[in-house]
Amino acid sequence: MAYIELRQVSKHFGDVVAVDRLDLNIEQGECIAMLGPSGCGKTTTLRMVAGFEDLDDGEIRVGERCLSSKKKNFYIPPEDRNFGMVFQAFAVWPHLSIYENVAFPLRIRKLPKEEIAKRTEEALKHTNLFSVASNRPDDLSGGGKQRVALARALAIRPDVMLLDEPLSSLDPHFREEMRFEIKDLQRRFGFSILYVTHDQSEAMALSDRILVMRLGVVQQTGTPLEVYGSPSNRFVFEFIGLSSFIETALGADGMSIDGVSYPWPNGMLPAEDIRADGRGVLAVRPFEIEFLDPVGTAGVPGAVTRKVFLGETIDYRIQVGGTEVRVQKTRRDPGPAVGENVKLGFPQPHWYRVGGD
Repeated sequence: MAYIELRQVSKHFGDVVAVDRLDLNIEQGECIAMLGPSGCGKTTTLRMVAGFEDLDDGEIRVGERCLSSKKKNFYIPPEDRNFGMVFQAFAVWPHLSIYENVAFPLRIRKLPKEEIAKRTEEALKHTNLFSVASNRPDDLSGGGKQRVALARALAIRPDVMLLDEPLSSLDPHFREEMRFEIKDLQRRFGFSILYVTHDQSEAMALSDRILVMRLGVVQQTGTPLEVYGSPSNRFVFEFIGLSSFIETALGADGMSIDGVSYPWPNGMLPAEDIRADGRGVLAVRPFEIEFLDPVGTAGVPGAVTRKVFLGETIDYRIQVGGTEVRVQKTRRDPGPAVGENVKLGFPQPHWYRVGGD
């Protein structure tokens, strides 16, 4: 049985359906990252789990406890859910010491002084803040302030940790550092995490599973590898990672791009239902495209229009008919020069219907 359960959860704001009949099960100690464009419903879902928004339909449970149920007209307020919350804004009190920032929620709960001291010191040690506990938050960097927010959430010994874009305001160095710290804390304490982010690399690094949403509807749920390697539809393919799309006409013996026909390269044949449409969209990722020998090799011809050095990666733009295709290779592969004609191979093609999602 799942530890956190969302059953047919829905939320409307006027005529707008923010979340539409969402089902989600999260195991104890599991991290689920919610991805999707702005307005897709991920933050609204997090707020319903936290109790900041009530449901319009459905039910939310954690363990044996029902937290919200529209049918039962039942609702537990946020302060009684025992959830840790960390937001994009650090939400620390600048006039209080770091120690008091962490201890404050425990004082509100009127815990004994000895218990407050024990939990506060434990949380500060686990977030590497114990040595600066007497300082004010303004003495810390952005990453340090976010550690204070994490320590405050840990001190209440939460059943679940809810994180809403917690690292987006940090610079890249601190963001990467905090990813590892959050994952280490989860392993150490064993709490479940529901993590809302726009950052795909963050979601890949932190989560056990990723949930992709669009317009309030779940598009796919799976491990990072499943979502990246086996996207359920074109939207997921386009949203997760870099991609290029080539619209083609499909025939019995081959395909044509902008009126130029090519015999089917090895492994390129789309599924029969797409071939029956007579047209299809070839979806490819930059690292999954090969440069083939331009002489005597079956492949799709193109011309290099741009070549940019990006550190460990060289980024190419290849003109294929009227479509620009992006190709990426490691810097150790010198590859073709700008202006050269090339042939492209697609060893891992994905095909979608024209106009489909």
